[in-house]
Amino acid sequence: MDVKIEKKPFIIRYRYYIAGIVALAGLIIYLLVAATGPSVQRQKKENLRISEVKEDKFLEYLDLEGIARPKMTVKLNNMEAGLVERIVSDEGSLLKKGDTILILTNPELIKTIEDEHDNLEKQRISHQEKLLQMDQKTSELKRNSMKTVYDLNRLSKQHELDKEEYAIGIKSKAQLDVSTEEYNYNQKNARLLLNELQQDSIKNIYQRDLLKSDIEREERKYLRNRDRLESLVVRAPIDGQLSFLSVIPGERVSAGTNIGELKGMDNMKITASVSEYYIDRISLGLPASITYKDEKYSLYISKINPEVKDRNFEIDLLFKDKVPDNIRIGKTCRIQIEMGQPENALVINKGNFYQVTGGQWVFKLNKNGDKAIKTKIEIGRQNPLQYEILDGLSAGEQVIISGYDNFENVQELILE
Repeated sequence: MDVKIEKKPFIIRYRYYIAGIVALAGLIIYLLVAATGPSVQRQKKENLRISEVKEDKFLEYLDLEGIARPKMTVKLNNMEAGLVERIVSDEGSLLKKGDTILILTNPELIKTIEDEHDNLEKQRISHQEKLLQMDQKTSELKRNSMKTVYDLNRLSKQHELDKEEYAIGIKSKAQLDVSTEEYNYNQKNARLLLNELQQDSIKNIYQRDLLKSDIEREERKYLRNRDRLESLVVRAPIDGQLSFLSVIPGERVSAGTNIGELKGMDNMKITASVSEYYIDRISLGLPASITYKDEKYSLYISKINPEVKDRNFEIDLLFKDKVPDNIRIGKTCRIQIEMGQPENALVINKGNFYQVTGGQWVFKLNKNGDKAIKTKIEIGRQNPLQYEILDGLSAGEQVIISGYDNFENVQELILE
């Protein structure tokens, strides 16, 4: 006899399918709610940095990394051609003005100077001989003039005697005429000799000046070439650091060749790269400072390069009063550039929230400090330590300033 099997209820038969459908529907509902409703996340409070919003003195300044560089760089050029005989100073050496860097040798120049020295000595000997000849001629003229004057005086007395003898009839008219003619001849001859002596004196003055000028010209020529020997020694034109030399011993270099570079150390400058965000706010003369070996030094902006590269532009800063001792070229240091005067402002400490939120929102804690709600804010100026708050927060409130890498889609934090 067949036994009738009773059919199970629908729910019993399909209970697993129904349970699966209900679970799937619940999951869909949860996802929809999660997508449309506020996102909540739990965080340990001890892992977060929290800053209090407060009224404080706000000084806008930039904190940058600067590099010490020389204010002046001098190109080294040799004035004379020659062979590099010896290199005295190595690259990187700190030099004082006048210190020897390298020594050149030039045999052709040395031979030229020796020839000119010999020629100068010949000129001096010739000069002495000409002066001696001039003195001898002058002496001869003086002797002749003295004899002629003496003879003229004697003839003058004789002529006066002849005139008296003619008057008393001792001498004839013919004898008197001979005496007169001889006296007149010697008188004219004496005048000519005295005039020649005068002209010779004037001529000697000119000749002596010409001879002196010739000797001085030869001496200057010789001394100029001799001084060229000093140019074979290349010396430091200023105090500085020898950054490089481009020659080696035995190398022949032409006159005017760039053989190296010397960086001045008497007045250093600091160069820094600034974000283009500040290009309209950086101006010449803005004060700045660095701390070197626990001592603060004042600077000011002396040059601005407006060309922007990689979203940055370059500035130069000079020291106001004194330069740090023993600061080296290429030394890095932190610079603080003041952008204005301290002012009262609503501020919070800096944190990494700005990189994620762009400064548009922040998590603000409730009074109990167990929750943090996403809150819109407006940020104004900033310095390396603080942000200025323009809107969205009040003094005394607390905000989270770190850990925002995982908070982008979160609306509320539960703090444990």
